[in-house]
Amino acid sequence: MAKSLDYSTLEQAPLPQMVEKLGTAIANAQFAMDQNAIRIARMLTDPEEGVQFSPDEAPRTLLELGFTPTFYQLTEATIDAKVTFHASRSTAFSVGGSIGVNVGYFAASVNASYSSKYSFDVGGSSSISARFVSVPPPAPFSDLLADVRAKKNAAGQ
Repeated sequence: MAKSLDYSTLEQAPLPQMVEKLGTAIANAQFAMDQNAIRIARMLTDPEEGVQFSPDEAPRTLLELGFTPTFYQLTEATIDAKVTFHASRSTAFSVGGSIGVNVGYFAASVNASYSSKYSFDVGGSSSISARFVSVPPPAPFSDLLADVRAKKNAAGQ
């Protein structure tokens, strides 16, 4: 006997909400990574975080020595969702009996059994993956660094 499956659980899967939350998470992660790069850039310009090669020389910032913050970008993100269904039905029918004859009486017994079993299993899994790549600093930031280095070199520092 064929059994129809209820696929309404697939229709209730929160795919739009998953995509929306992934998009929001990507935007928040990108903002946090940008803020971190800016914080590191500020740290690299701090003379107290810099290097002093000799006591009679002013400390040089790490930015002056060529260190720059690393900028990252989320270039792709993927949501994988997998759902599996398994349905089965089994039926069993059995008949057994015994006959006994003895002096003066006759006996018979009959055993009958019937069983029907249904099984329906649903399984699912999901995963989210993201790819981060290092990208060059923004052009205005690189231009500003070049200007600062040129001015310091012109001033003889």
